[in-house]
Amino acid sequence: MTDRPLPNPSDNTITRRGFIQATTATTLALTLPYTSTAALRSLDKPVKIGVIADLHHDVMHDGLERVQAFVKRMQTVQPDALLQLGDFAYPNAKNSDVIQLFNEAHERTLHVIGNHDTDSGHTKQQCLDIWGMPKRYYTQDVEGLHLLVLDGNDSGSPTHKGGYVSYVGKEQIEWLKDQLATLAGPIMVVCHQPLAGAWAVNNADEIQTILATAADKIVLVINGHSHIDDVLRVKNVTYMHVNSASYQWVGGSYRHDSYPKEIHDKYPWISYTCPYRDSVFATFTFDPQSLTIGVEGRHSEWMGKSPAQLGVDLDPNLTNGEEISPGIRSRQLLRIAK
Repeated sequence: MTDRPLPNPSDNTITRRGFIQATTATTLALTLPYTSTAALRSLDKPVKIGVIADLHHDVMHDGLERVQAFVKRMQTVQPDALLQLGDFAYPNAKNSDVIQLFNEAHERTLHVIGNHDTDSGHTKQQCLDIWGMPKRYYTQDVEGLHLLVLDGNDSGSPTHKGGYVSYVGKEQIEWLKDQLATLAGPIMVVCHQPLAGAWAVNNADEIQTILATAADKIVLVINGHSHIDDVLRVKNVTYMHVNSASYQWVGGSYRHDSYPKEIHDKYPWISYTCPYRDSVFATFTFDPQSLTIGVEGRHSEWMGKSPAQLGVDLDPNLTNGEEISPGIRSRQLLRIAK
């Protein structure tokens, strides 16, 4: 989240609505706007993208193992691309094992810059050079699905009140408008920071209005950053928050130990989190025949106390056990019949 003060396999069912094991069928059926289904139909075949968000390798003691679990699953899924949604691993030589593991897991690996990726003196240029990004914001075609990747870390927000920036600047806005006008679709818009819902960028209303002009082309907008599992629709565009691979942040007022003391001594920032026992990630399948977007999520369990057990109320619009959970719910986004 924007104000986090960082310097920087077992799947278990849970009985609350909609949580399931990763290997079962999708459980939540949500409707896609009818206007976007024509764009989805234009794909030649189903397109799969493996997605992992907010690893926070420089916080967690087991970031490498979490990426290994993701890569192992993707070897079975065989997606058309892999995408990490930011707050991944500092772009430096120390983290080369994690970065190389991700980049070598597929011929098409895509990166998004998160707000914590430039902590501790690291730069966006290092993200480009060491991760292997073409630009800080860019377009990527994945078998006919156009990804518009944004950088939500621009300065210049007139409403910025301190802490990490969370803003899509004027240069990107003009580029985004041009891309939306030029590309035929289908389009998936990607950003580390949310463009709608909890903890959205400062100019979310402006971005939502722009995206609404291309609602017939945009099949989905996804983000990381929030460490929650949520889907919402704004102005006929569907937005999804992709949960963290690692934890929910609870802050210094709720410091506690989830692992043995020696781990917390070496990785002190873990005490500010409620970690997930297992790595959490998802596979998105865009199917032109059924006109659906399938989300195969992965559910874990809390390692130690949950936010609810600690008495943390992160946001009045979010529910512990639903949006705030150690997992990503499997879903099927369906077309609206017409």
